[in-house]
Amino acid sequence: MRPKTRNRRIRLLAGVGATLVALTAVSACGDSGAAGGKVKLSLGLFGNFGYTDLIKEYQAAHPDIEITERTAAYSDHHKNLAAHLATGAGAADVEAIDTGYVAQFKATPDKFVDLNTVGGDKLKDRWLGWKWAASLGKGGQQIGYGTDVGGLAICYRRDLFKTAGLPEDRDAVSALWPTWQAFFEAGKRFQEKAPNGVKFMDGGPTVLNAIVGQAPQGYYDQNDQVIVGSNPALRQGWDLVADAVKANLSAGLLYSTPQWNTGFTQGQFATVTCPAWMMTKIKDQAPDTAGKWDVAAVPGGGGNWGGSYLTVPKSGKHTKEAAELAAWLTAPEQQAKVFTSKGLLPSAPSLYDDPKITGYTNPFFNNAPVGKVFTDAAKKLNPQYQGPKAGDVQTEFGNAMQRVEQGKQDGAAAWQQLVGDVAKIK
Repeated sequence: MRPKTRNRRIRLLAGVGATLVALTAVSACGDSGAAGGKVKLSLGLFGNFGYTDLIKEYQAAHPDIEITERTAAYSDHHKNLAAHLATGAGAADVEAIDTGYVAQFKATPDKFVDLNTVGGDKLKDRWLGWKWAASLGKGGQQIGYGTDVGGLAICYRRDLFKTAGLPEDRDAVSALWPTWQAFFEAGKRFQEKAPNGVKFMDGGPTVLNAIVGQAPQGYYDQNDQVIVGSNPALRQGWDLVADAVKANLSAGLLYSTPQWNTGFTQGQFATVTCPAWMMTKIKDQAPDTAGKWDVAAVPGGGGNWGGSYLTVPKSGKHTKEAAELAAWLTAPEQQAKVFTSKGLLPSAPSLYDDPKITGYTNPFFNNAPVGKVFTDAAKKLNPQYQGPKAGDVQTEFGNAMQRVEQGKQDGAAAWQQLVGDVAKIK
């Protein structure tokens, strides 16, 4: 997604001698000047939110509305959104924001429609209490409706485990690793007999995110002060992962990169830290591996990684229609559809005891009971406070671990630089 500072007009020549028709393009803020007077809404996303079929359903019920999805890479999406809000132009009518960035954006609630003023205050009981609270501005303005929460599990390749002499059954696999130390010990066993070119885990940054997500405190304290250098849980997790990298357990891949995507396709690793939304990533990148994957418990129990919100920037031309779309997409009924089609864990607690959700099994993952696995995890979830630049700090953690994986620094040196780098994030 590229920043746009002004609307563009596109002229289409419909054949020799045809009438030249001026069509107003869908600007980043949406438009209502299309033929037939339809209201055009743009939906800015990162990754696969599972909205394609829902958009078709919404348009069928609202023939006066036309919706366009715009998808960008995770970091690019949030950087561009910040730039668009700063200039007052270029934002989509509805913008998704990840939980790692929501604290940053809710610090400027004046840039967004306060959803409480358009009926959101009557909808708040749809969501987990902490999910609703996490997107509130300091003045009580609600900038976003919750989409999903991450939860945590471990997705693993049954076939690769069998080849390496490890158990395949998900309960037996879960029993291998009650702790992260045990997880890495299982990795060493795997690596002894691993197929040629296959590593135990995809990359240090992915595993590290899970360990950070289980800590009582993450990157920030409640006063929005970065505590990376003084948080012993983070250093302990860092050292564990750095040691695993040194033990040659990692494929050295950074999540959400083309190389990581290729790793799924080529079967370069046997495990990946698996919040609920990761299941869609795996299926999208490696559709031919259906039935080879399964889902086991995450070491340490519980934790969260990810989850998002739908927001409505004030700069849009159709904020009323945009807010209605955001409310509909995040309603429990639609969250249930997204879970059973794409695996994104609902943030609506009313679904956690719904047999259609708790009884759901995923055939791609060897009919793993993912409905029960992830709803049980959601009930136990103790949310971690997210500071204003948590997403940027997470990116620096990934970059630092990559330096270790690439042999540019050892774990201690990379940690020392990391602490200095995150202290500069303002």
